[in-house]
Amino acid sequence: MSETCGRNRILRLMKGAGISAQRGYKRRASYKSGEISMAAENHLNREVSVPKPNLAWVTDITYIRTHEGWLFLAVVLDLYSRSVIG
Repeated sequence: MSETCGRNRILRLMKGAGISAQRGYKRRASYKSGEISMAAENHLNREVSVPKPNLAWVTDITYIRTHEGWLFLAVVLDLYSRSVIG
C-alpha cells in the first residue's frame, strides 16, 4: 500500500517528532605520512584443502561506516572446518 504526501507535510511531521534528515558525514583530515606497509608472504599458494584442523588459519578485515565513525571488523577462519575462530 502506497501513501502520497507533500514535502511540507513530511517536514511538519518530522518537526513534530523531533527528527531531522542527516546529509553526509563530517570529513576528517587524512594523514599520509608514516612507514610503508610490507605485505606478508603467501604460504598457502592457493592450496585451501587442509588435511587437519588448526593447520591453517586465514583472516580478513573490512570497514563499516556508521553514524559515529568507522568500525573495523576482523575475522579469523580455520580453513579445515571453515568455522569462525575469532
